[in-house]
Amino acid sequence: QVQLVESGGGLVQAGGSLRLSCAASGRTFSTYAIGWFRQAPGKEREFVAAVSRGGSSTDYADSVKERFTISRDNAKNTVYLQMNSLKVEDTAVYYCAATGLLRNMRYGSARIDYWGQGTQVTVSS
Repeated sequence: QVQLVESGGGLVQAGGSLRLSCAASGRTFSTYAIGWFRQAPGKEREFVAAVSRGGSSTDYADSVKERFTISRDNAKNTVYLQMNSLKVEDTAVYYCAATGLLRNMRYGSARIDYWGQGTQVTVSS
């Protein structure tokens, strides 16, 4: 069992930065790939970024490449999402997710084992 708790969301102006954190409980954190998804009002939840179990491989949605960076610290059971050059269209609830394999993240909810409760990110113009 893994419990995921997100933090770091908030209100920021366009062009600004935020860093989200996903803290996990449980001794098996390093056996899961961890990813971020987001859901804007009236839209489906979409993949944002993910990092492999050991942290050596990452994957990003095209819409956030070159702006967002995902990383993990297995000693702290924490994954980070550094978000730079934020745009109004990045406004959404951001969810942390865990699954066994990095590639599973691209299949969406069907292959996610655990979800966090979400943290709101609002980017103003």
